[in-house]
Amino acid sequence: MDDETMRAWAYLSRVSEPPCSGLAALVSQVGPVEAAERIARAAVDPDLADGTAARREIDRAVADLDILQRRGGRLITPDDDEWPTLGFAAFGGSALRDKSRSGPPTVLWAIGPARLEDVADRAAAVVGTRASTAYGDHIAADFAAGLAEHDVAVVSGGAYGIDGAAHRSALAADGVTVAVLAGGIDILYPAGHSALLHRISTTGLLITEYPPGVRPTRHRFLTRNRLVAALTGATVVVEAGVRSGAASTAGWARALGRVVCAVPGPVTSSASAGCHILLRNGAELVSRAEEIVELIGRAGEFAECEPSPSSPLDALTDQERLVYEALPLRAGKTADEIAVSSGLPPNMVLGPLTTLEIAGLIERREGGWRLARKGGGRRHTV
Repeated sequence: MDDETMRAWAYLSRVSEPPCSGLAALVSQVGPVEAAERIARAAVDPDLADGTAARREIDRAVADLDILQRRGGRLITPDDDEWPTLGFAAFGGSALRDKSRSGPPTVLWAIGPARLEDVADRAAAVVGTRASTAYGDHIAADFAAGLAEHDVAVVSGGAYGIDGAAHRSALAADGVTVAVLAGGIDILYPAGHSALLHRISTTGLLITEYPPGVRPTRHRFLTRNRLVAALTGATVVVEAGVRSGAASTAGWARALGRVVCAVPGPVTSSASAGCHILLRNGAELVSRAEEIVELIGRAGEFAECEPSPSSPLDALTDQERLVYEALPLRAGKTADEIAVSSGLPPNMVLGPLTTLEIAGLIERREGGWRLARKGGGRRHTV
């Protein structure tokens, strides 16, 4: 990309508050260089002229690109191979026609070695409340580590609470993690996570649609959430209040046709109230990272089998189980008594009795059989 085109993209990134459908349409029609020239001269339709009037005379493209270069970053545009075309195609869906501020970003400012297109091909968002509990932090960390082990990128917002727990765990597992910022690439917010965000930028990716110097605000966090959802195959809400940014991300994910997952918590916990609402409204209940992988994995890729308790009785045949259930814990029964209790013919009782005795599940006592008294003499549950 030549310098003139790069400067045009940088200018367009600042000239309107993203996303701007009028700007996107103009760029698609005439390209970034001419679009920037027309906007600077106010030679555009009235709606776009109004939307860019406050900033059209502010051209900091050279300075912005210099800041990005000094931080080792890059500008990702729709013309680049790295642009996640498939992921952002969902913004054109019918479910978003009546949803405000629902377009794709104009450009993305990025720092980090991970390629965005590769990340978006296999990623899950792990999000939740800033006021997380120890339970929520543990679940987020467990999920992120498990996703990293399955080569799934962990995308979140870099905030305190669940976001931070997910990012840190993915880094500890040597996985790829992406933080989507709500302000300029030179403003690491929250400040308490500046070291964490720097680590992410050295191994994963920091991205934002806002040019350098732009401060995060509430509406920018909510707007940012659509990118977290769009860049992933599933959004997993670990803990969330009834009204929260995580619930906003889940709403974007549903509108974009992505999978929405939620983790149940104590019914007395306000930090899980939003998750319970999502579950009542059709979100997938997840308790392990493998379940998330199963939802977003490629065709033919399945999660591991659900773990289940094992019992010595699992391998019994139907006849052996009937005989076993007919035996008492104390006084032994004869073969004829066992036949009556089990409903089996007398000649079909001796074989199962021998098998059960060899397995150590029953014992012969005083001319009869009873359950073995191992483990305190308690009957195995079926």
